[in-house]
Amino acid sequence: MQDKLTEKGYWDEYWKAVELPLEISHRNSPPNICAELDVFEHYLPAGELEVLEIGGAPGQYLVWFHKKLGYKVSCLDYSEKGCEKTRENFRLLKIPGRVYCGDLFSDALRLPRFDLVCSFGFVEHFSNLTEVVSRHMDLLKPGGLLVLGVPNLTGINHWFLKRLDPDLLAAHNLKSMDAENWDAFEKRLGLEMVFKQYIGGFEPAVFLKCSRKSLRNRMLFLVARVLHRIFHNNLKGLRKYNSKKFSGYLMGIYRKPH
Repeated sequence: MQDKLTEKGYWDEYWKAVELPLEISHRNSPPNICAELDVFEHYLPAGELEVLEIGGAPGQYLVWFHKKLGYKVSCLDYSEKGCEKTRENFRLLKIPGRVYCGDLFSDALRLPRFDLVCSFGFVEHFSNLTEVVSRHMDLLKPGGLLVLGVPNLTGINHWFLKRLDPDLLAAHNLKSMDAENWDAFEKRLGLEMVFKQYIGGFEPAVFLKCSRKSLRNRMLFLVARVLHRIFHNNLKGLRKYNSKKFSGYLMGIYRKPH
């Protein structure tokens, strides 16, 4: 049984506030996103591959995949508002992408198989990591590539968030952010690992949130803001150092068996 740690209404409200058009690039994205793009450029092939992003609203990653790698892009999301935003984003940026509105866990879901299936900031919202990754695999062609990314809310990031925004932590499966816990689904699903690593270095933006506004938390949030200002555009050389204890993101790339 798969437990969702967030509900559709949460995401409908979330996507309402997103302003379009939205795309990512090395020119206009924060350092943690640029670290993801570096991984894509190094490990993913270019060409007319068909890619599906699960939980992909509002499509900014897919825009990059289409423009940079030439992929034919599709998005699956179960938020109606998220799907509307994705269609509008594609229209504004002139991207010929498809949008499927549906639930990954629904037995009624009918989609073709894709050369590449990916999700970023998705699997950590579910209690059973192996099951949600298995659902990704169901939509992937034999020999295709699976790309997974999750924020790392453990280590020093957890220390800040459990004080500043414990509700945010409650919406995430923290065990999914431990790279060692990925071994279970890798073995169970027979995946060939292409890449697995914490990336982006120390990223204070991960804990730059404050829903509990006590005096102590206001002071702590000020510390978070100072750290963000220091590390956002400075000390970039330190971002090559990564660890579960302080890095902002965990990413894996796998090949499905033939």
